[in-house]
Amino acid sequence: MRAVVLDTSDDIIEQVRAQVAEYALSMNGVFGQNIRRGVSVALEQFLQLLGTDADLPDTRVYFELGRVEHRHGRTMDALQTAYRVGTRVLWRRISAGSDDYGLTSDDIFRLAEALFAYTEQLAAASVAGYAHEQSLTAGSRQARRHTLVSALLRTPPPEGPELERLARDAEWSLPRRLAVMICDEESLQAVFRRLPPDALGSRVDGLGVVVVPDPDGPGRADYLADATAGVAAVVGPTVGLDQIPRTVTRARSAWPLVAAGDIAAPDDGPSRGHRPPSRLVRSDDHLLTLLLHADVSVTADLVAQRLEPLRRMTASARDRAVETLRAWLDAHGDVAEAAGTLHVHPQTVRYRLARLKESFAGALDDPVARLEVALALRFGGAFAAAEPAVEG
Repeated sequence: MRAVVLDTSDDIIEQVRAQVAEYALSMNGVFGQNIRRGVSVALEQFLQLLGTDADLPDTRVYFELGRVEHRHGRTMDALQTAYRVGTRVLWRRISAGSDDYGLTSDDIFRLAEALFAYTEQLAAASVAGYAHEQSLTAGSRQARRHTLVSALLRTPPPEGPELERLARDAEWSLPRRLAVMICDEESLQAVFRRLPPDALGSRVDGLGVVVVPDPDGPGRADYLADATAGVAAVVGPTVGLDQIPRTVTRARSAWPLVAAGDIAAPDDGPSRGHRPPSRLVRSDDHLLTLLLHADVSVTADLVAQRLEPLRRMTASARDRAVETLRAWLDAHGDVAEAAGTLHVHPQTVRYRLARLKESFAGALDDPVARLEVALALRFGGAFAAAEPAVEG
């Protein structure tokens, strides 16, 4: 059968050209040469393997054909069709001369089985090559996207041509507005796979970092809520490309507080179907807390200075003073409202305030000092309890 099998090469090429539309215009160039070589090697190896139990001696040609398909941006459909076309052409030639070879019906059955099994192995080698090239490309693209995310987080971030080049290399379209979201790196994969494909995600400096294009656009809030169901995360403000450091800095500053539980998402966040509620914190909802934590030493000094009068009180007097101050400050100085909150008579509140104003040496009558006392109470609520009680 050797002469008949090897003589089918040109017929196979012509039928592939005619029946596989993707190859019709490319069979005369380098690609066509690769296909012809693949057909020639396939026919020769098939003859060598007939009557043996040996494995395929060489699958590199077909592995490379799979890689070429991926590089040309095609799926495996065209190459799989080409394999089927070639197999049909060869089988028609063989079966047409079966009487000349003295083949019995059992011989013909086993020969057909061998041919189709052989073609499946060639196709499997091409699928492996396609998958290999796909993994290399995906890995390379992810590496380039990691480079882009890392660049966006640096100070100063890339601008102008450099930013456009990094985005182009990463195959990412620059949005008009974006925000940076941060979570722990172990949760990044779970968060990222629930986001739209235009989001960027990578691990940077031990954090899971996601760059979210147009986070305020239609439906985007739902995407973010779905992505952070049951996962603690914080998102910075939405900014233009010229203000990237602002969203980066805000998200990074807020993350330690979110991770420690000092800032949390609203308790009434909606459940996402069978998923737990979103734990996404929006940094812009906690600007005061971020301000007070921006320089802890300054805030600690503010607490120590403005709450110093509490240190000179007994434990019970200190608790009563803190409770009264908070109620009065929350009521914007309305004694009646404060009394209602405390469930005491307004005169009792007036008496306590008189003593407090005396202890705070006029600070409660000064707008700026009063604001500082309110901030100190908010930040240092446990301050008095941490100090030793002073009798008298």
